[in-house]
Amino acid sequence: MKETPCPASCCEQRCDTVKLTRRDLVAATGLGVSGTLLQQVYAAPSGPQDKAYPSLKIADLDSLKPDVPVAFNYPDETSPAVLIRLRAAALGGVGPGNSVVAFSQLCTHKGCPVSYRPERKLMICPCHWSTFDPAKSGQMVIGQASQALPQIQLRVQGNAIYAEGVTGLIFGRHTNML
Repeated sequence: MKETPCPASCCEQRCDTVKLTRRDLVAATGLGVSGTLLQQVYAAPSGPQDKAYPSLKIADLDSLKPDVPVAFNYPDETSPAVLIRLRAAALGGVGPGNSVVAFSQLCTHKGCPVSYRPERKLMICPCHWSTFDPAKSGQMVIGQASQALPQIQLRVQGNAIYAEGVTGLIFGRHTNML
């Protein structure tokens, strides 16, 4: 890659960036190039946004009741999230039976606050009815959203559950860490 000035007006550092055109993207996908390879080739510039996620204690395992959400903010105070102990194992789950998961509550469509509906075992956005499956990494089931809900990475230490990171981009942000 060629070294070019960072296109962002927020810094004066030099980043290894390459401008991806529509033609490049169509050609790459037509050739079967994977998204992972594209991410490596057209990597986001490193810089001030590369901060470590905070470790935040959310709850104790023994205080969680199945299908009763626990609200918290992560990775900062402006990011509503929800912790749920499901009744079955979930992708990315931790704790007993890998049933404890957490997600950003901001819908990936327009940022409306989604809520967990235990009778349907789904997270639903009241604005445009995008629906997400918490047992399948927040995958979008139906609706206007085009991406899964960002999943909060969890760690269990003893009886405590900690938030440790986010998989996916929180709605309205260029980076999860502000």
